[in-house]
Amino acid sequence: MQGKSNKSPKKLAAKPSYVSPNQLTLAGFETPFVNQLNKDNRWVVMSQAIPWDKIVPYYDQLFSSSEGRAPISGRVIIGAMIIKHIEGLTDRATIQHIQENMFMQYFLGYSSFTNEAPFTAPLFVAIRKRMSLELTAKISDVIALHCIMDQEPEGPPDKDTDPPTYVGGTETEDLVSKSSVSKPSSAIIPPADLPHKGKLIMDATVAPQHITFPADLKLLNAARKKSEQLIDRLYNPLLHGPAKPRTYRNSAQKLFLNTAKKKAKTNKEIYKANGRQLRFVRRNLKHIDTLVAAYTNFPLKPREQKYLLVLHTVYEQQEQMHRTHTKSVPHRIVSIHQPHVRPIVRGKDKAKVEFGSKLQVSLAGGFTFIDRLDWEAFNEGQWLQESVERYKQRFGYYPKEVLADQIYCNRDNRKWMKEKGIRLMAKPLGRPAAAAVAVHLRPGERNLIEGKFGQGKLAYGLDCIKAKLKDTSESWIACIALVLNLVSMTRHALLSLYLCLLNSLQQTKQYRIYSPVCLMGAK
Repeated sequence: MQGKSNKSPKKLAAKPSYVSPNQLTLAGFETPFVNQLNKDNRWVVMSQAIPWDKIVPYYDQLFSSSEGRAPISGRVIIGAMIIKHIEGLTDRATIQHIQENMFMQYFLGYSSFTNEAPFTAPLFVAIRKRMSLELTAKISDVIALHCIMDQEPEGPPDKDTDPPTYVGGTETEDLVSKSSVSKPSSAIIPPADLPHKGKLIMDATVAPQHITFPADLKLLNAARKKSEQLIDRLYNPLLHGPAKPRTYRNSAQKLFLNTAKKKAKTNKEIYKANGRQLRFVRRNLKHIDTLVAAYTNFPLKPREQKYLLVLHTVYEQQEQMHRTHTKSVPHRIVSIHQPHVRPIVRGKDKAKVEFGSKLQVSLAGGFTFIDRLDWEAFNEGQWLQESVERYKQRFGYYPKEVLADQIYCNRDNRKWMKEKGIRLMAKPLGRPAAAAVAVHLRPGERNLIEGKFGQGKLAYGLDCIKAKLKDTSESWIACIALVLNLVSMTRHALLSLYLCLLNSLQQTKQYRIYSPVCLMGAK
């Protein structure tokens, strides 16, 4: 005879009966505000784990003047950026969620629930400009060091000292010398004979921007439309006469659509369509120069002047490629609205070319560090030594092992690593000896950093950066790295709490269990 199951019955969810909206009143609606907040809530746990006293002063240093209205609390600003990227919300939706969620308000440091917004949604743009890549990376480093190191990092640097510098930028900005790296203020000065500890994993990836796929025909059409807007903006009948310069915009749009709407376009058709749009753009740029020359003072605003410079550059690049029948040009512009974006050749199966910024990323103890962010393509193999030196500046010692892709393992890097006494887990050059087989980089050992890239792109929007300006895009990327470190910090905090409870139960057996963070320092 078949016995009865010993499984306990499931607790079913409450089934509220339908109530007419005419019978519901706000005064009679029951709220949980008479009870205390749940201490196991994720925002409460994260709020208690973040070292606010160490990271908020870095933001407060941006406001050196004591005159005028006091700035918004640094915890509110930093916390709002964290909420935005953890939840993947827009600027307006972030403000609405903070207004509606008392746990989020507790995370921001509020003493009680309020229906008022912490600040207006458009202020997020100014916040992203203010929280630069360097500042956000510094805050992320402090949080990682707080979790990894037993020693506490120092406080914020003095106002007279320079902030930590992160290499990046374009050909027009050289922030630091490639041969020198400024030391973060939180670095711990170690003894000269401190042994190597830990494992450093490094790799490069691309953070694509939220732009349309930059086909040459679409780019030229966008440039033509923008040039027509500038002509409409500059034309003044009192200065230029009653006859407005002809742009043939209707004919140009019709010719563009005749080719763009075709499902299958031959190379000859695309070449001819590009030539037509190039001639329209050239005519419009000549009209713009003529209209500007009639003014006594330069009539365009800074933003419009920037667009005009971009249009001239786009025309020169596209004309060169059209004339020489080539597909590439140095410093190629792929979007007139985001001229800082460059094509990055990756060679992946999904996308052989990506359009965004290239990142050199290091992973240590489960925490992510952006060592370099550049909008131009670069060879990541030239930055292995830079990343290792940054590891020493953060933790006070060199890593014991370095796991890197084959592109990092050139002869210069191998020689430098050998001089520093660091083991490079990579395939040796030439025919491997029997002893060298032991230090091979086995499949799966670098899965941690590949998984971190996947986590950032799938869960937190690293695969689609929606900021439009260069500095705000860099701040967006740095905030995603900060969120990844916060997720790792919360995981380590829960694991450490569990292992501490387990160690207390195992004291009679005279052995202890250590967390991965503790094991990192013991290597």
